[in-house]
Amino acid sequence: MVKICCIGAGYVGGPTMAVIALKCPSIEVAVVDISKSRIAAWNSDQLPIYEPGLDDVVKQCRGKNLFFSTDVEKHVFEADIVFVSVNTPTKTRGLGAGKAADLTYWESAARMIADVSKSDKIVVEKSTVPVKTAEAIEKILSHNSKGTKFQILSNPEFLAEGTAIKDLFNPDRVLIGGRETPEGEKAIETLKNVYAHWVPEERILTTNLWSAELSKLAANAFLAQRISSVNAMSALCEATGANVTQVSYAVGTDTRIGPKFLNASVGFGGSCFQKDILNLVYICECNGLPEVAEYWKQVIKINDYQKSRFVNRVVSSMFNTVATKKIAILGFAFKKDTGDTRETPAIDVCKGLLGDKARLSIYDPQVTEEQIQRDLWMNKFDWDHPIHLQPTSPTTEKKVSVVWDAYEATKDADGVCILTEWDEFKSLDYQKVYDNMRKPAFVFDGRNVVDMQKLREIGFIVYSIGKPLDPWLKDMPAVA
Repeated sequence: MVKICCIGAGYVGGPTMAVIALKCPSIEVAVVDISKSRIAAWNSDQLPIYEPGLDDVVKQCRGKNLFFSTDVEKHVFEADIVFVSVNTPTKTRGLGAGKAADLTYWESAARMIADVSKSDKIVVEKSTVPVKTAEAIEKILSHNSKGTKFQILSNPEFLAEGTAIKDLFNPDRVLIGGRETPEGEKAIETLKNVYAHWVPEERILTTNLWSAELSKLAANAFLAQRISSVNAMSALCEATGANVTQVSYAVGTDTRIGPKFLNASVGFGGSCFQKDILNLVYICECNGLPEVAEYWKQVIKINDYQKSRFVNRVVSSMFNTVATKKIAILGFAFKKDTGDTRETPAIDVCKGLLGDKARLSIYDPQVTEEQIQRDLWMNKFDWDHPIHLQPTSPTTEKKVSVVWDAYEATKDADGVCILTEWDEFKSLDYQKVYDNMRKPAFVFDGRNVVDMQKLREIGFIVYSIGKPLDPWLKDMPAVA
């Protein structure tokens, strides 16, 4: 029986290995992590991450050919294929601070694999890593191998949170990069055979190592660039009276462009987009390509501009101050159908409002109060370290309350900010919301989910990103 071990039981490792176990009953899959609480959660009825369909997949395989364990060395020792899916945070100090990836956890995993291995293994990069990481990992493994042979493959993930299980069942492509040597090609074939249990052969792409590593960074940069492009247009739409939804629809009907990732919003979030673009910027700078680096930096600049523009719009609309005013925040996750808050635009929006002394009442159906409080006091990039290495919160933010009901959040509020496109926010009883708010009652729709006209008829002053401005707002321009 082929044995697979995955180091790292997070958003990538857990779901990916669960689906491999489901689709390959003849393969034994172990997911290992040094975090006892995380592994305990994977072995419980309350999984550590929320992802539609994940519960069913895990329950079907757990205890049969899918195991979650803290005994990292035992399972690495036994495995034929070792996936490495550990955190690769952005460096916060030293060379490349603020841009380069910190490969501390990757290096430590590689050294441990070399130490415990007594048989030849295929080591698969599953985390998003900088180009040429495989070369560094190869050196660590070969210099510490004691005669054991390792083949390094790059197999980047292209999952979208909220649809990860669907993406794994029916991927656009599976990308496997390896050395262009007989041993490298044999390793590629071995991993290809795992995916071939359910993925059509034409969707399994094979490349050299560097192409596979760069393809992941490039894919995320292109997606983020589309979001920043439509968000840049949204600012122009507001200034001219155009409607960004109509503009993006017209643009998206061009088959060369297509309609996906053209929804204007308060900004992109998630664990990858910003981190991968910063990484790309650093790689370009290191390779003497400052113009290319500058080009990709603009994608992040527009994203930051969009978040600060939203905060400025809220403050300027409400008589230029939100001090002591209650603002309801509907949605904290970076997008619907996930509990993930990494780099969510809600963090910067909330911090901006708190900076103007607002009182916040936050509701998200999938994010805990502990997570929200942690996100609001944590330093930039701290989130990408394992939870037991993150700084602990000295106190909760006094001006923030977290509630478990949208109506409770909006009660006696001066304004409502919609920051995640949860379906339930489309169907709220907005008459009830209006009746229980202070007047004038404001709605700032950062995801374009509400019917502006209906809300205006109820009595709300409504701001939707990239839509023609309410007469009230035209008199109070947001100065960025």
